[in-house]
Amino acid sequence: MINQADRSWHQVLEKAFGAFDPDYLRYLQDDTGYFPDRNNFLNAFKTLPLHETKYILFGQDPYPREESAIGYAFIDGKVQKLFSETGLSKEVNRATSLRNFMKMLLLCEGELKEDFSKEALAKVDTAKYIQSIHQLRQNFEKNGVLLLNMALVFSSKEESKKHIKAWRGFVREFLKGLHEASADTELILFGKMAEEVEKLEEAKAFAKHILPHPYNVSFITDPKARTLFEPMRLLRQSDS
Repeated sequence: MINQADRSWHQVLEKAFGAFDPDYLRYLQDDTGYFPDRNNFLNAFKTLPLHETKYILFGQDPYPREESAIGYAFIDGKVQKLFSETGLSKEVNRATSLRNFMKMLLLCEGELKEDFSKEALAKVDTAKYIQSIHQLRQNFEKNGVLLLNMALVFSSKEESKKHIKAWRGFVREFLKGLHEASADTELILFGKMAEEVEKLEEAKAFAKHILPHPYNVSFITDPKARTLFEPMRLLRQSDS
């Protein structure tokens, strides 16, 4: 499984995988009963090399839908288009966290002020911005943001806590190895996730950006979120 990741991550991941309970590791190797499958749950490590990583954005666990869970925190594979002729796409509007995140990015671009209504969004010329969720993921990575969940697989809502507990050792060893390899990496933590990560001894050495969860409307105008994400220009096309 590790060989699928960019070679720059292999040493860090080998130590992190060594923290798994043997039975759980066999469960991952059997590649049944969970998603993303073993060929995809390490996708975040395939597309962003270690030496280009500046931030780790921690999510909780994969989306509870197989078509949505594609191996990246916060990137919903079911969402194809970000925008429509009347503002945000229907898919984005159904995803509360992504909807609020997009509104925050449009605020950063100066497209929105205090009015975040559908009517205000309909007036925005979105043609000049990226159009797909995959372009958004690529822009995160261009800014060195690794999109990583606390558990990389999902089977059912009832088993989510089990998976997060099973992956905790992996996350701790990952953070330890990451700090040894790249001490300047910073952590981006949303809501309750900040509390979970801050409990880990291995996380204390990292600088942290602690923000409201994008599920909350307050995230749209949060000053810390704007300070962090505005310079990244996550909606800009590559030639902008």
